[in-house]
Amino acid sequence: MPAYKAPVEDVLFLLNDVFHIERHNNVAGFGEATPDVVEAILVEAGKFCSEILVPLNRQGDLQGCTRHADGRVTTPDGFKAAYDQMVEGGWIGISCPTEFGGQGLPATMTTVINEFLASSNLAFSMYSGLVQGAVAAIITHGSDAQKKKFVPKMVEGVWAGTMNLTEPHCGTDLGLLRTKAVKQADGSYKISGTKIFISGGEQDLTENIIHLVLARIEGAPAGTKGISLFIVPKVMVNDDGTLGDRNGVVCGSIEHKMGIHGNATCVMNYDNATGYLIGEENRGLAAMFTMMNEARLAVGVQGLAMSEVTYQNAVTYTKERLQGRALTGPKFPDKPADPIIVHPDVRRTLLSIRAVNEAGRALVLWTSLFGDIAHRSQDEKEKQHADDMMGLLTPVVKGVLTDLGFESAVNAQQMFGGHGYISETGMEQYVRDARIPMIYEGANGIQALDLVGRKLPKDGGRAAMAFFAEVQGFVNAHKADDAMKPYVEPLNVSLGHLQQATMWFMQNAMKDPDNAGAGATDYMHLFGLVALGYMWGRIVVAVNEKLAAGDASGAGGGNVLDAQALKNKLIVARFFAEKMLPETAAQLARISAGAGSVMEMGMEGF
Repeated sequence: MPAYKAPVEDVLFLLNDVFHIERHNNVAGFGEATPDVVEAILVEAGKFCSEILVPLNRQGDLQGCTRHADGRVTTPDGFKAAYDQMVEGGWIGISCPTEFGGQGLPATMTTVINEFLASSNLAFSMYSGLVQGAVAAIITHGSDAQKKKFVPKMVEGVWAGTMNLTEPHCGTDLGLLRTKAVKQADGSYKISGTKIFISGGEQDLTENIIHLVLARIEGAPAGTKGISLFIVPKVMVNDDGTLGDRNGVVCGSIEHKMGIHGNATCVMNYDNATGYLIGEENRGLAAMFTMMNEARLAVGVQGLAMSEVTYQNAVTYTKERLQGRALTGPKFPDKPADPIIVHPDVRRTLLSIRAVNEAGRALVLWTSLFGDIAHRSQDEKEKQHADDMMGLLTPVVKGVLTDLGFESAVNAQQMFGGHGYISETGMEQYVRDARIPMIYEGANGIQALDLVGRKLPKDGGRAAMAFFAEVQGFVNAHKADDAMKPYVEPLNVSLGHLQQATMWFMQNAMKDPDNAGAGATDYMHLFGLVALGYMWGRIVVAVNEKLAAGDASGAGGGNVLDAQALKNKLIVARFFAEKMLPETAAQLARISAGAGSVMEMGMEGF
């Protein structure tokens, strides 16, 4: 059975030594996130994940969810008990405001825990994952009465939350949606329509589910301008907070899908269900995007999580599997063969995954910290910069880390050879599960278009220019340091490629928008490699500082990286700079080729 150990030491190193989160103690919630508190929370979360959730992962995949004749859905054996433990531990609401029963800690803490949860059991993690986004949407856009009525139970975890966007005929283009809302005399609405692909749309883990549903009020304008957002509880909530009658919403079926079998992905039928408008009429997309941005970062974390758990299991296997001899002669002459980790191509594969994991985790935390600052800082200039960066980086985190997460899962499976293709090792499940983060919450092609078409030109390119300036400033600050040259010189070259690609879009996308569309995915990945290279640069600086100061004892133990672990990071960073960053040259060439060959052939030619 696969195993998993939460990377607590790496997270603590990033938070404390790379990003110095104590510098944000003036921001709400950070003062309470002391090093001891953070470490204690992460250690306990890691134990819960490895001891409780990992053993349920394969069971959930094999058993799946069951829909009963009355529309009820039961989750796999053990999920309910594990969820109850999660609620009892207070894990769901640690970053929610204290006024609603949360602990008020930075959302970055939830981001870290979400990685642990997704690595250990992706399907299970999704039941609680959407609660956080739903809570954020209600707190940001809901009335005081709605917040009081729905949020505390969601924060506690005894009520769940979902997001209902997609319909059978309408996915990315939400302007086509048909679900209708009819206003009632008491101010509520009757919601009717069908939504599909609803994660956790029905389950037996919580006593209620608070659905957030996009619908069109009768007489509203066509397209996206006429969409509103509604709270539609599974079970009606009385004024005193007790549960009342069942609402007119039911699970029509469970989707039969490639992976995440332990999560109930539902077709939801709304038949004159009672709903309550959130925010203003016809402003539903703005409210839903509060949830979407939370979800897109969380999905990027899922890509990282799949990459991490598959890496861990592949490393274990390559150290144990005996096959052939090293090219330079036997390394273990007392054994009938050497373990396959002696082979250069195996090491190349493992290092490629690890290089993504460590820098990807840093990129996730950096982005999440911007989110915390944007939402919690009292400094308006600081908030604006953080919001700019969060918006710019979110499609990169979602698109790049989920693409690379799937690639990592496939490459880790490859390390097992034929054993990776059979179910007993668990690797084929990870490959199947890792596929969905590339699709939901906006398929990755949409993320690339969002980056190129919306985020780059937004506010005159303010966010992109700030990113370029920060990376260039880092390069300039360290280029004279011989110890840093192996890392910053390749980064400088790749940053130049990114700037050239950006300029090419500026010069060619306006006259032919297809040029932007044809190069968007390459641009997203080019941007991602530069961002990962920048993260590696910052990691290397922190490593060198710790080694120079003698902070690492070299003895290991506890949750502190020892001297050898720190030195290993320098090796992985150099591998990334030498073997992975050069891909930006090819990406620039593909972008600069434009849309000619992409768009020339007529549809009938395909």
